[in-house]
Amino acid sequence: MEKEKKSTLKKFYPYMGKRKFLIPLSLLVSVISAVLQIVPFILVWCVVRTILLDQGNEALRDAKFYAMSGFIAAVAAILTYFLALMLSHLAAFRVEIGLQKVGMKKIMSKPLGFFDQNSTGKMRKTVSEGAAIPHAFLAHQLPDLAGTIISPIILIILLAVVDWRMGTALLIPVILGFITMKFMTSSEGKDFEMKYFDSLEEMSAESVEYVRGIPVVKTFGQTVYSFKRFYNSIIRYKEMVYAYTCLWKRPMSVYSVLMQSAAFFLVPAAVIIIGRGENLAVVLSDFIFYLLISPVFGTIIMKSMYFQRYMGMAGQAVDRIETLLEYPDMEYEREDDMGIDNISLEFKDVVFSYPGSENNAVDGISFKINEGETVALVGVSGSGKTTIARLAARFWDVKSGEVLLGGINIKKLSKRELMDNISFVFQNTRLFKGTIKENIMFGSDSVSENDLENAIETAQAKDIIAHLENGLNTVIGSKGTYLSGGEQQRIALARAIVKNSPVVLLDEATAFTDPENEHLIQKALKELSRGKTTLIIAHRLTTVQDADKILVINKGKIAEAGRHEDLLNKGGMYKKMWDEYQRSIQWKLSSRYSKKGVV
Repeated sequence: MEKEKKSTLKKFYPYMGKRKFLIPLSLLVSVISAVLQIVPFILVWCVVRTILLDQGNEALRDAKFYAMSGFIAAVAAILTYFLALMLSHLAAFRVEIGLQKVGMKKIMSKPLGFFDQNSTGKMRKTVSEGAAIPHAFLAHQLPDLAGTIISPIILIILLAVVDWRMGTALLIPVILGFITMKFMTSSEGKDFEMKYFDSLEEMSAESVEYVRGIPVVKTFGQTVYSFKRFYNSIIRYKEMVYAYTCLWKRPMSVYSVLMQSAAFFLVPAAVIIIGRGENLAVVLSDFIFYLLISPVFGTIIMKSMYFQRYMGMAGQAVDRIETLLEYPDMEYEREDDMGIDNISLEFKDVVFSYPGSENNAVDGISFKINEGETVALVGVSGSGKTTIARLAARFWDVKSGEVLLGGINIKKLSKRELMDNISFVFQNTRLFKGTIKENIMFGSDSVSENDLENAIETAQAKDIIAHLENGLNTVIGSKGTYLSGGEQQRIALARAIVKNSPVVLLDEATAFTDPENEHLIQKALKELSRGKTTLIIAHRLTTVQDADKILVINKGKIAEAGRHEDLLNKGGMYKKMWDEYQRSIQWKLSSRYSKKGVV
């Protein structure tokens, strides 16, 4: 157990900075407070014994002195405990801020693929809320550590010194209660902590996705049950917590009875001692002393239990933060720009598999998009199209092969040069908590008002902004307004137009667009990709039929390649996809009316 304490506490030291000395200082002050907390019990015992022995005026004077001393000791105990908490809080705040700062700094250095695999809800729960758990442990439970160590030693000495016989009787329920508590903090508790944190992360992530999907729920008149994953995560959490709580039902009942049964053991012991002819006043004063300190043992055991529990939770929280941040950072060979002359995009024998997957998502892909050309990727869902597009933006590093931008391996480009040369509009668009204007201008150093207005108009986003009370200054998020999926895509499209990068990656950029506005968005996309090196992914094949080259992706490989007409003439996979797409857009819902209603 001591080894576990040390290893857990050591996890916090890197985040304390110059405040590391505050923890041992807090423990030292807490030791003094723990000693002072016991002094009033001793002095009360002295008062009772003095009064019961009835030694006249001198006894009254001594009783007053003991009472005043007890009061001073109690006040001193409170003040020193407050000082210990203040010191521990200063260290705890530094740890909490340190965890958040280090966490966010490391997250900012992660590849873009990291954010695909970790939802914002999970990251916020793990880093932001997770940092608050060590804070609670260091600020509150750690100062109590001194009390749980020094207080039992002093109390056991007092049990032996005052009257070892009644002291032994009092130890019986204390020992039984301690054994019961140890059962309650068994290995099942540690397993529960892991499951508890897993469930909280799952619920946090699913709740964020649910809130973001509320517009869809309202549009189609669905209920919360439409989001099965969110609903199921809540049910799993409820069932797990309920089952674990039931494990504590009997042990906690036994523990409560034992810790309240001091008198049940002390009364027979006192009667036996009195029956042997010992001084009634002395025995009675000792009995009152033991009766007063018996609840202290219960408090110490509970503090010990809370210390272990919170220490385990704090260790879990730090471990989860560090596990999340163990995701490999994106390394860049240089910080200065190399200067790209020819804006072409080329894949050379690229192989890639996702972490933990045995199968290759991209398996030996090779193709080149010359400067100013448009290449389209088509294929069934899961074939690897999106992965290819995101490898071009270096969401991840390839397993083997090369991705070249202007003939230069993108690994050799600085982060700024790579991002300056690539714009992307993906299906799952992400906007930041800020104004619409800030979102559009994000990633661009300086944008004139004229360029901003042209980008908004080209992206067909003018009507969105016109309907908002604060226009471009409208805040997106919980403190402002939420946009639909199609509206978010148009804002993202305006951002890409403003950025004006020579390479454009479009992945289902019209996925959330209604039929009335689809042709307007297509027009904007054509304007965006005019003269640019463009890689486009679309399920609506009419949007890619004018591409310079179409690549049919199947199981991470290029199954077919060519222009639209050539691929149709081949009669292969693309021809089948085209025929199915034509049938789908010609499909209409027909209804027959009868006296019974619509059939």
